[in-house]
Formats: sequence, C-alpha cells, structure tokens
Amino acid sequence: MDKTKPWVKPVLEFGPLILFFAVFMLFRGRDVVLWGESYGGFIFATLVFIPAQVVSTLIQWRLSGKLAPMQVATLVLVVVFGGMSVWLNDPRFFKLKPTIIYVLFASILGASLVLRRNWLGAVLGEALPLDAEGWRKLTLRMALFFLALAVANEVIWRNLSDTTWVYFKTFGLPVLLFVFLLGNAGLYRAHALPDKAPGDDRV
Repeated sequence: MDKTKPWVKPVLEFGPLILFFAVFMLFRGRDVVLWGESYGGFIFATLVFIPAQVVSTLIQWRLSGKLAPMQVATLVLVVVFGGMSVWLNDPRFFKLKPTIIYVLFASILGASLVLRRNWLGAVLGEALPLDAEGWRKLTLRMALFFLALAVANEVIWRNLSDTTWVYFKTFGLPVLLFVFLLGNAGLYRAHALPDKAPGDDRV
C-alpha cells in the first residue's frame, strides 16, 4: 500500500460506503425486483454494498499484503449481517452491524486495559509513538468513544428514518471519529515519545 498513490487508500476505505449512500439515495422510496422478490431501496443498497466491501478489502490485502484485525472483523460482520438483511429482506440486521462492531472494539480495548496489554499500541504504534501512560489513556478514551457510538447507532436506527440512519452512517460516524482523533491532539503531544537521536539504533 505504501508504494501506491496517496488517494488509493481512502478510495478503497470509503468507496463502498459512498456507493451504498448513492444507491440508497437513487432508489429510496422505490422497489427493486430481483429473482422474483421485491426489495426496498435500503436492502438493494445493502446488496450492492456487500460485494463492494469484499472487493475493496481484497484489494487492500493485495496491495499491502496484510489486513488489520479490525478490517477482518468489519468484513465478516458486513457479510453476515448484510447477508441476513438481504436474505430475510429485513434492514434491521444491517443496521445492527455498527452497534456490534463498536461494542466488539470497545470490549477488546477494555480487555487490554484489564490485562495490562497495549494492543492499541501494537496496531498504531508506528504511526503514533506514545509512552505507556499515553496508550493507557487513549485506550480508555477510545473504548468509551466506541461505546458511545454504539448507543448513538441504536438510538438513531430504532427511532428515526432509514434516510437519517444512512446519513448518520455515511457522514456522521466518520465526522465523529475525526473529531475524536482531533480532540485528543493534546494527549498525543503530552505523551509523544522523544525523537531518536541520529545514529542511535539501540533497542
């Protein structure tokens, strides 16, 4: 992935989601008949999103030679819950997916705190070098943040329209993540590891 053009990674990461949004908006309020079954715009957008996400993830794996555990977990849940929504013609399963993903991430981060393991640092350490206390604080904040996202997703999909939920998933969640990362800029500065002196290769 490092040798590819800078725009490739964001396109692969956000492309399927934007495609889902575009298909939903195009077919919102309309029925699509496939294989003798009538599907609403939400289910049809989900049907398009699943293979797009699979292809995108496979391309990322092909380019980088590896996938992060979060990418694998997300893909599995997309296929399972998206597939259930399409199979049963019921959008609720796909709407549950973000809740399950965020609870899973929060649980993993919480377990790392209890076990005193720096799993977040193992994933992000190269991009964000922090000391042990910095990783502990960031792990706790991120676990609480994911729990808050799970609650927000549940409130929105259970009480508001499909369109509102699609806007929330497509634009709201990425914006909230960006705000969270930006809001922790002080933590990054306070707990950043000192730069290694030139020529110092000691472990």
